[in-house]
Amino acid sequence: MTAVAEIKDLRVETDGGRAIVDGVSLRVLPGRVTALVGASGSGKSTTGLALLGEYPPGARVTGDVLAPGGLVGYVPQHPGAALNPARRVGALLRDIARGRVRSRPRSERRAAARELILQALADAQLPEGEALLRRHPHQLSGGQQQRVVLAQALLLGARVVVADEPTTGQDALTKRRIVDQLAAIARQGIGVVLLSHDLDVVRALADDVLVLRGGRVVESGPAQELWHAPRHPWTAELLAADGMVVHEPRSGGRDVLRIRDLTARHRDGAGKAVHVPELTLQAGEMLALVGRSGSGKTTLARCLAGLHRDHDGEIHLDGAPLPRSLRDRDRGQLAAVQYVFQDARAAFDEHRPVLDQVARTAVRLRGADREQARAEALSTLTSLGLGDDLVRRGPERLSGGELQRAALARALLARPKVLICDEITSGLDAVTRRGILDTLTGLLNDRDGLTLVLITHDLATAATAGRIAVLDAGELVEQGSAEQVLASPRHPFTAALVEATEGLVQGRS
Repeated sequence: MTAVAEIKDLRVETDGGRAIVDGVSLRVLPGRVTALVGASGSGKSTTGLALLGEYPPGARVTGDVLAPGGLVGYVPQHPGAALNPARRVGALLRDIARGRVRSRPRSERRAAARELILQALADAQLPEGEALLRRHPHQLSGGQQQRVVLAQALLLGARVVVADEPTTGQDALTKRRIVDQLAAIARQGIGVVLLSHDLDVVRALADDVLVLRGGRVVESGPAQELWHAPRHPWTAELLAADGMVVHEPRSGGRDVLRIRDLTARHRDGAGKAVHVPELTLQAGEMLALVGRSGSGKTTLARCLAGLHRDHDGEIHLDGAPLPRSLRDRDRGQLAAVQYVFQDARAAFDEHRPVLDQVARTAVRLRGADREQARAEALSTLTSLGLGDDLVRRGPERLSGGELQRAALARALLARPKVLICDEITSGLDAVTRRGILDTLTGLLNDRDGLTLVLITHDLATAATAGRIAVLDAGELVEQGSAEQVLASPRHPFTAALVEATEGLVQGRS
């Protein structure tokens, strides 16, 4: 088939002469999905954006990128940033549609533009149509924003759509819809370039796969051949790390954290955000909080950490009431419950070495002197696989996985009783994700009495915890051992999550 876009021997160098993409070639065929997979920093996004003629500032570019002008659409990982927040969806789409019908008689333009818009919405799987056109972008869910951006690309007549990590941070049900959406686009004869770390989604969608590492293509070929007979060691490592490992629940028997009749409200006071009648965490166990975006997982965790004080009910730590707000907790209580955020990069000061920022926790929360704190920080960072030279650098010189380990080290220096990890594996490749999960499991063995709360949308990640609690629409609908919840879910929502996860793992239906 004739390619609708092509890249030949692309090399992109930064100002310092480092090649972030080195000799990459690919052909985008009509009606086929080409997936680029690899770790963060492997060159996926730089290669995908090259199809749009976009490169990092000051980059030196060689090679050829052949794509019809204006016929490549882009769906970013965070679609809300691509939409004008001050304009309604209808206005955004009409601007594009009017350009498409300009050659028609004036009397026909309005109706023709409207027809094009409604068809683009239908093709992007947005059946809301008229109602959706009246809304502003902030009134849409993340999935709706994503489909509006896709509708814009279709209105422009795109023959190629570049989808950049479209399923990051999404639950299995939402992932399934995104897979169906992109598959429907491909069936229209449009070439799809999928940039993703999520091998389940790639397995379910891709016709052809390119595996990148360090800016180079280390392996490429038809998807089914690559899954069943990987030739390169890195591909084999990626596939081996991807999968569900169910751990047995473990605990020390002593109740560390007890929640009773907790009801948290939204910050604006408009309705209930989450309700948990009773939940108990014991020393030495890891509990996974699972649910869709907006289900109340993070709100519940923020209540435990004192970051969301607008709630009723009881939270007891070692039998004593835990104040609702950080402001009312003493230094011991602050140290006892530590929070590791999803975006580790945003949680670090870009102007200070990582080692200094990790050590500061021991100084502030435990009263350690600076030299003692630095020695302990260095020891903890080393135990998590971060070397002396690496941690003396600024955060910008560490990868996403390295920064997540540094964030874990910083929280551990408080010597917490409860450690909350909020989507810390979201957006990571399979190898890095497995390394983080193995690290968490190891912490339970190494830190006597530590209790872990793992917030995730992903059942494969949750299985590592041993015990799972499922939230849906703010309600705690199910809890139990990972084996029991995954094998015999009792609640319809949990059953739907399990079914969607199994469907993605099995690949194309």
